[in-house]
Amino acid sequence: MRNEVNVNNNMLTWAIARAGYDVPAFAEKFPKILDWLEGQKKPTVKQLEEFSKKVYLPFGYLFLPQPPQEKVPIPFFRTNGNQAEKISVNVYDTILLLQQRQDWLKNYLKDNDFQRLPYVGKYSNSNDVKAIVADIRQTLQLPENWASRFKTWQEAQDHLVLHIEDKGIITIFNGIVENNTHRPIPVDECRGFVLVDEYAPFMFVNNSDFKSAQMFTIVHELAHIWTGHSAGFDFRRLQPANDPIEIFCDKVAAEFLVPEQEFNEVWNHRPNNFTYASRYFKVSEIVIARRALDTGKITRPQFFDFYEEYSNREFAKKESQGSGGDFYATTKKRISITFASHVNQAVKSGNLLFRDAYKLTGLKGDTFENFFSKHL
Repeated sequence: MRNEVNVNNNMLTWAIARAGYDVPAFAEKFPKILDWLEGQKKPTVKQLEEFSKKVYLPFGYLFLPQPPQEKVPIPFFRTNGNQAEKISVNVYDTILLLQQRQDWLKNYLKDNDFQRLPYVGKYSNSNDVKAIVADIRQTLQLPENWASRFKTWQEAQDHLVLHIEDKGIITIFNGIVENNTHRPIPVDECRGFVLVDEYAPFMFVNNSDFKSAQMFTIVHELAHIWTGHSAGFDFRRLQPANDPIEIFCDKVAAEFLVPEQEFNEVWNHRPNNFTYASRYFKVSEIVIARRALDTGKITRPQFFDFYEEYSNREFAKKESQGSGGDFYATTKKRISITFASHVNQAVKSGNLLFRDAYKLTGLKGDTFENFFSKHL
């Protein structure tokens, strides 16, 4: 047939493995692959395009003579091991997507005479936890007991994110690749990552994670920005990887959310009362348990037992609530209000074409128009 094409079998098997499948499992979804690999048939252009979508690979890659060397673009830490050499394609593609957004935003801000953000990398040569915590609070204009004015820790978290975005840090909450519900990002694979930049730092928080654990991830990522180190992490059972920067950022997050001196006083007043301390500091019980572990008030086995019990409770709650929700409210979190505002301004001023704005936001046509005219 005229539109049949030659493709190297190595590229096909690499693409399948890259997408997280083995050949037999993939063949159940896409039976044609067996004929191609066995040389009985050649794919047509249309079939190969369909294949490239199934394995989340740009079509042109399939015509390379051999698989490209794809390296994880930032250090990616595992709690139970060293730095990861390989991550799933969904995490990899999300990092690349946010790097593209970051590159555009950085150039846009520079072209419009925005200044560098003075706090990025400010503590790159410091190991003073309390100094960095004080500086984060001062920069975000949050007093030490800022959370106490809110009724719930969810409200406190929303307030914190508003202050973070207000200082130019793009904060993305998503549990899938862009808007593709068929491409989930498992929490155990990636709780979050941060792309440090002096003009446009980006923080990604896995929105599939329990809301109660997200607060810790957010502040851990802030610490990465202040110390000037991009990184990703799985942060299993709320434990950092065995890496000096990860351990330091973890200590900063703990001290920011639950200052040790105040925590000791609260704990002495009502020992082993996670609920009381949780309400006092406006963080979840799991963060209180982590702080109790850090300060030697409970043992590691006690913490892990509590973590499992708490996770089961949260999972049951999540299941009963189901999924769904307001698409545009979700989109705000997936894109970031600050990033969307810059895109909107760039389009209005003629500095950005609509087709490029569609690509940057993952929104098109009426959906794009609706979001920016009615929901931003």
